[in-house]
Amino acid sequence: MKIAIYGYGNLGKGVECAVCNAEDAILTGIFTRRDPNSIKTLSGAPVYSADDLQKFKNDIDVLIICGGSATDLPVMTPALAKDFCVVDSFDTHANIPTHFENTDKAAKEGKKIAVISAGWDPGMFSINRLYASAILPNGNDYTFWGRGVSQGHSDAIRRIDGVVDARQYTVPVEGAMQSVRAGENPTLTTRQKHTRECFVVAQEGADLAKIERRIKEMPNYFADYDTVVHFISLEQLQREHSALPHGGSVIYTGTTGLNREHKHCIEYSLKLDSNPEFTASVLLACARAADRMHKRGEVGCKTLFDIAPADLSPLSPGELRKRML
Repeated sequence: MKIAIYGYGNLGKGVECAVCNAEDAILTGIFTRRDPNSIKTLSGAPVYSADDLQKFKNDIDVLIICGGSATDLPVMTPALAKDFCVVDSFDTHANIPTHFENTDKAAKEGKKIAVISAGWDPGMFSINRLYASAILPNGNDYTFWGRGVSQGHSDAIRRIDGVVDARQYTVPVEGAMQSVRAGENPTLTTRQKHTRECFVVAQEGADLAKIERRIKEMPNYFADYDTVVHFISLEQLQREHSALPHGGSVIYTGTTGLNREHKHCIEYSLKLDSNPEFTASVLLACARAADRMHKRGEVGCKTLFDIAPADLSPLSPGELRKRML
């Protein structure tokens, strides 16, 4: 596959690493809205201006779009899906139906394949919620995230006056997880499922109490959670919190039997050293599937629900049956 990357932040760098480690993919180039001359890539891959993307239409099988879900991907993905097979990691769950419709229209117009919302949630967690509910229709699913760095929440803290830098960890409540695993089917509020732990570097002389209050009262981010704030030095933040780990679990409990007397628990969990690099690896697997579907003549927008598992793997169907079935 001839892969190109659109956007070169943490996720774009993760895709670059994934392509370099894949035997069935080569990197055509990295396209950026910044000055290409200002970017030094990890692998030495060429960097081009995003304005020149159309010149490379014949040199790209799949374009992996590495933008943000808030403002970038809702515009970029439909626009680019008219001319390229694309993959993105759009993760605003509530807006996925609208994003799908917009991208599907564009991809069908251009006779291309687009895979949206690829990653681990949405993505791998979504598949496991589907499998579990299909197997045990009489049941409930619970999703816990963490312990890991939330890049969006960390950024929200950094935007507060007086904050130099910050990392925010999402932490699942252990008691809630134990209750779910025991098959108790608890009804859990947002506060009962997760806590938030913040490590904040403040400007010298800043009002720490005011910063802490603004964090804890921030709507849509912290107000609905029990939140702990630690003020630390910049050196400590860089030394102890420079990585981007994450993960979580999908836990599904259900019953079988004529009287639903037998309980079952299905659990899928991830522990990730690097959230962006893992997400990038999912994107590359979906790019492989997009390329195969497009070569079969399929068009339109797809999610991981629509992709056959075998299309994600570099192995042949025969090798898969022999090794993994």
